[in-house]
Amino acid sequence: MSDTRFILLGIGLIFAGFLVLGVFGQSHYEMSLQALEFGDCYRFEGGIQTEIDCQTAMQDRAIFFAAVAGLIAAGIFFLIKGVRGKWDQDVRPQDKVGPGTTFPG
Repeated sequence: MSDTRFILLGIGLIFAGFLVLGVFGQSHYEMSLQALEFGDCYRFEGGIQTEIDCQTAMQDRAIFFAAVAGLIAAGIFFLIKGVRGKWDQDVRPQDKVGPGTTFPG
């Protein structure tokens, strides 16, 4: 895979991580506020409140943020791998252009 593809893949994964965090992170944020401030956690669906276990909600929050952090970390890994790639080092001697080469031109 070329270096440019690694860079594009890294940027895409980082963007996807922040997008998932922005779209689906609000409910996890609300659960942590409820647990810290009130000690009781409620889920609101269709105007009906349902009490849920705060420990389960915190475990779900930890799993969600671990998945988002993994997505962003994978993006950073591929971005660094693409930037540190071998851009000009893998040019064969017969393909080099410039003074002192035998390239037709």
